[in-house]
Amino acid sequence: MTDDKDVLRDVWFGRIPTCFTLYQDEITEREAEPYYLLLPRISYLTLVTDKVKKHFQKVMRQEEVNEIWFEYEGTPLKWHYPIGLLFDLHASNTALPWSITVHFKNFPEKDLLHCHSKDVIEAHFMACIKEADALKHKSQVINEMQKKDHKQLWMGLQNDKFEQFWAINRKLMEYPPEDSGFRYIPFRIYQATTERPFIQKLFRPIASGGQLHTLGDLLKDVCPSAITPEEFCFSIRVEDFTLPWPISAHYILPPVFGGDKNGEKTTQVMIHGIEPMLETPLQWLSEHMSYPDNFLHISIIPRPTD
Repeated sequence: MTDDKDVLRDVWFGRIPTCFTLYQDEITEREAEPYYLLLPRISYLTLVTDKVKKHFQKVMRQEEVNEIWFEYEGTPLKWHYPIGLLFDLHASNTALPWSITVHFKNFPEKDLLHCHSKDVIEAHFMACIKEADALKHKSQVINEMQKKDHKQLWMGLQNDKFEQFWAINRKLMEYPPEDSGFRYIPFRIYQATTERPFIQKLFRPIASGGQLHTLGDLLKDVCPSAITPEEFCFSIRVEDFTLPWPISAHYILPPVFGGDKNGEKTTQVMIHGIEPMLETPLQWLSEHMSYPDNFLHISIIPRPTD
């Protein structure tokens, strides 16, 4: 992979200021004060909220404490989605801190998976990494790793250790020079305005003619409603692909996405809280903007009207 460590660090250390409040109908022995926390975008709610749980359990009657779950403005928050994805999908255009409601009763069975221990989170995380490597390398890289390497990936995420995680994850981001990229790009596209969980399909980073596929190419093929009819997609020849490029100079600029009949922009496409330009090569995005599970999680959300 191209060595652009500053970008990897910026992604890893992204934080969301969050205010947790106890649901008003929970039975408490005294008033429950809000709890404030900087949530790491790349982690999972049930992995980083032990302090939140302990804080509210202090004022709860023990017989009223069941499995904890979280909700934002009436929407149960899926713990198996990365925190940054949850925020981009549900709250990216709201004021900070992010206001999350904590529940200990009435678990929404139809909306959420149970998470009784961190072993469940680890199993989900490793399953995603294995799926991603099946797409990128036919599972060859992950299968050649030792069990201690798998554990190091997990412990790096759990303990928020950038160097520990990337010492192993770097191997998952490499490819033979003659291939110019992965076999397929691991991605999932989420739409805030649909009940469908996400869109996922096989998509190569390199076109048959040797051009690098871009974010615009992916959206045009998989989710054309996210792009205005007037928009075109960009191709970059592999021989012209000379990263690293400064991410702030090239990709963090407002693109033009899906519009209404008057040509007004109505949607935003978000990855890690930013709007990458449509010209961004997918291979570069996959190497630098994937979550620790090795997937690009792309949110398509309504653009604010004000």
